[in-house]
Amino acid sequence: MSLQTDVEALWQRKQDGLTAEDATAEDLTVLDEFLAALEAGEVRAAEKQGEEWIANEWVKQGILLNFGLRHTAEREYGGVTYHDVLPLRKTADLNDRGTRNTPDGTTIRRGAYLGEDCIMMSPSFVNIGAHVGDGTLIDSADTVGSCAQIGENVKLGANTLIGGVLEPVEDAPVIVEDNVSLGAGCRVTSGFVVGENSVVGENTLLTPRIPVYDLVEEEVLYGELPANRRAFQRFVESSVSDHEMIDGGAFKPAVVATHIEEETLEATEREDALRE
Repeated sequence: MSLQTDVEALWQRKQDGLTAEDATAEDLTVLDEFLAALEAGEVRAAEKQGEEWIANEWVKQGILLNFGLRHTAEREYGGVTYHDVLPLRKTADLNDRGTRNTPDGTTIRRGAYLGEDCIMMSPSFVNIGAHVGDGTLIDSADTVGSCAQIGENVKLGANTLIGGVLEPVEDAPVIVEDNVSLGAGCRVTSGFVVGENSVVGENTLLTPRIPVYDLVEEEVLYGELPANRRAFQRFVESSVSDHEMIDGGAFKPAVVATHIEEETLEATEREDALRE
């Protein structure tokens, strides 16, 4: 049987009442093989089909099975004792791909993939199921959540949060496509898709609940930032502005998207030069 068939069969048994106490050595071998496939980049939690990102439900099922069919155990890494169902990821393969992770605080959970020539600065965290493309920078105090799909040559500014989407299994995770630059302090959550080649200003919140005012196509979007945009946070008047309890009006966050200016591209190119 294929790995997908094995995981789907194990998922069905879990739905029928299989517990960690009942899981056999053969069951755990399937889960280990699944984690190895994630770490090698052979399987992914979501893939682009045409113009749309689609979740691979069986992959997210496999991740959940690793939590549901394993016991929490005391573990140690780098002199630190912690308690989890999985050990941290081994990183020897990162060196083989030319990827760097700096000491004292870069944490990579099992089931995460980092491509070639990536840089992961301390402190930062990449969770299970995340897929990070070649040449991407994960800066200090960044978090890449479970199942997040980060493209190639992406720059995650310091203190950036990429949220995780593990359940429901049919929902696509956060997507940051190729050649995106996210300024320091950005937050991308709840399955939001950042289109390729976009540049997002510092401290911008990208979530499906906040409107994106795309001035290029003159439309309001939710849950996505189109490709080739410069985006930044602004505040617009809220529907409760005229409420008698709110003195001076009320405002809610929004995102404004425009054409990328030549100066913006030149700035990102200078950053690339510093990394070569």
